[in-house]
Order: sequence, then C-alpha cells, then structure tokens
Amino acid sequence: MNIENNKPIDFVIIWVDGSDPEWRKEKAKYDGTVVTTANSEVRFRDWDNLQYWFRAVEKYAPWVNKIHFVTWGHLPSWLDTTNPKLNIVNHRDYIPEEYLPTFSSHTIELNLHRIEGLAEQFVYFNDDMFLNKPVSPEDFFKDGLPCDTAAVHCIYFANDSAGFFHGADIEVINDNFNKQQCMKRDWKKWFDPKNGIKNVMRTALLMPWPWFPGMYCHHTPSCFLKSTFDKVWDQAFDTLDETCRNRFRKKGDVNQWVMKYWQLAEGNFAVRDASFAQCYHIDNEMFKSLCREIEEKSHSMICINDTVNTENFEEKKKTIISLFHKNLPDKSDFEK
Repeated sequence: MNIENNKPIDFVIIWVDGSDPEWRKEKAKYDGTVVTTANSEVRFRDWDNLQYWFRAVEKYAPWVNKIHFVTWGHLPSWLDTTNPKLNIVNHRDYIPEEYLPTFSSHTIELNLHRIEGLAEQFVYFNDDMFLNKPVSPEDFFKDGLPCDTAAVHCIYFANDSAGFFHGADIEVINDNFNKQQCMKRDWKKWFDPKNGIKNVMRTALLMPWPWFPGMYCHHTPSCFLKSTFDKVWDQAFDTLDETCRNRFRKKGDVNQWVMKYWQLAEGNFAVRDASFAQCYHIDNEMFKSLCREIEEKSHSMICINDTVNTENFEEKKKTIISLFHKNLPDKSDFEK
C-alpha cells in the first residue's frame, strides 16, 4: 500500500510469446510475410528471462497490490496462476472487440485502463523492463501524483525510431494544451534540478517555441493514473480509435506516451530524479554497460531494449540470464 495516501499501486506488464505456433498462425493471417522494422521479429522474440521480472518484484517491491499480466492467451509454463497477487488478463478481456485481434503494442497499451479491477495508480512495464534494486511506493507516486522526469525536447525522426509515434502524441498535446501556460504554471517542476542538468538546459533552450516540439522520452516503466486514460480517450477519441484499428504498428499511430505527456502537460506529476531508471539499447558497446549495471545495480529500474542492431542474440540472452540468476537465484511465489 502507498504509505502516503494509503491507496493501492498495481503493476501491469504485457508479454508475448513470439514462438507460440498458434499466435504466429493467427498473426500470419493478417500480415502474410510482410516484415517491417516496427513489426519485425525483434518486437516479439523472447529473452526467456521473465521469471526474473517476478523475482525482482517480489524481492524489491513486496508492497505491490496486484500484478496484471497481459497476454494474447499463452502463458509461461512455470507461472503459478493461483498466486492471489496475480491477475491474468487476456486481450479479449479488456480490449474492445472491434480492435481485435491486435498485434500492435499501441492498442494493447492504450486500453489498459479498461482492465477490470485495475487500481487508479499503476506502473506499466514492458516485458524488457526490470526492477534492479529495492524501491518504495513513493518512488512511483507521491501524494497521489505519478512520479516522472520532465523536459521539453526535440523529436528524433528516422525509419528505425519511434519518432513518428511521439510526433503524433505531441500533436494531441498541442491540440489540447497551451505550452506557455503549462510552463508558467508548473515552472518549478520543469526546472527542478532532479530532472537532470541536460534536461533542464534543453527545456530552457526550447522555451521560445510557443508549442511543445516534443517531450523527454525515457524508455523505462511509466507511472499512470487510470483517470488520465479516460481523459485522453474523451478528448482525443478519433485519434486513439484510428490507432487501435490498426492490426500492427504504423506511422501516424499514437502510443502510450500520449498518456505520459498529458500528465506532464497538465502538471499532474511529481518530479523524480532522472537517474532513477536507465534504458540500455542492446548494441555491442552498450551491452557491456548493461552487464555492469546488473552486477553493480546503479539504477533502480532498467530496460533491456532489443533492437534490429542486436547481434549474437542467443549468446547475449544466455549472458543476461546468468547475471540475473546470480542476483535472483531463488524462485518467487509466482513460480510453480
């Protein structure tokens, strides 16, 4: 329970078993043999380390109220579904029928607020995002506000980037908020040193722009209020509906960052130190840094971001599993 406001905090994690023959068969009905960067095997292949996510949650965040495990229908063979803290959520349990079947993380994420029994305060994880050391409820929510790092930023656009999604997100924000009013109202938050000196400098340099050119995008677990999703769906229904009708991710989609940006724009957040979490893109050089991170625990949360540039996947997978096992050798109560 959250010590400050005595309200529960849930964790939500989405997972896909890209090797499941039934899932692959259904996916093939809609995409044939088409493979793009946004929909490549990298988006679906499994690092076989999910049990360490559960072990880390049990060890580092025993206070969590509920874990909502979102899946197409497949489940890890080792998962104990009878654990009272675990809620198994099938896509069809919460995603409107007109959007199914979906193979887009955007559709899966944008509808999370529809999960039955989901707490107002929840932390959203991709299956490549892990707790790395002990955390407290106040690391995620303070006085009922989601914790986040804020900065005005420029969006990077490239074929292998998420820039097009972030651009669509920012379009929604600029349609609904006045940047100058937002910054004037919450300048203490935007210029809080905890955001990091680089982020504060970027915000300052981009202050002359009358609109949001972009916002800082930290690819790590996100803190959300369920009510934020209701607001955004109400104010930008056509945009979210169009995204959710796409079976696969495509340019022009918005993604779950629109919810994060909305919370920042309305000042509905508490500033959290930028060093709390770190994303590692798995190229050769950053992989070495990731390995040191798991051993030394420099950050409370990490993301192991698989990319099209990840070489020697099987070898790297074995290394990561070995490092996790050194830190978390014992089975959790979420394992059979």
